[in-house]
Amino acid sequence: MADESTQSIVVDAPAEAIMAVIADFGAYPEWAGAVKSAQVQSTGADGRAQEVAFALDAGPFKDEYTLAYDWSPDGLAVDWTLVKGQMQKAQKGRYALRETGGKTEVVYTLSVQLAVPMIGLFRRKAEKMIMDTALKELKRRVESR
Repeated sequence: MADESTQSIVVDAPAEAIMAVIADFGAYPEWAGAVKSAQVQSTGADGRAQEVAFALDAGPFKDEYTLAYDWSPDGLAVDWTLVKGQMQKAQKGRYALRETGGKTEVVYTLSVQLAVPMIGLFRRKAEKMIMDTALKELKRRVESR
């Protein structure tokens, strides 16, 4: 897997509220600009999504892909990996939450390997742009509730 990129943002909300937004995949098209659809394909015994199919339209980058999710027992992290995709060969990501005084730091780690070759510098820039947008949209969604 290629190098990972990591970014973080502080959200004025408890971790539980943030994780509730992260786990509500059906609502992603309402607040995550590039996500056109997100459908839960399977759930675990705890009722949380295990596999989710996405349709993404981020301008020149369009893809349909499925991710597998692994939720931490303490509710403070979720990891995912690519099950299948059209434009991606691999994807590995993680949201880790750290509460401090009523606010929560959201740390987002992402690594994407596209089916077509891309120079590492450009791939990392694209990852950082995707992550920056995702974190800002997540913060806006959580804080507007």
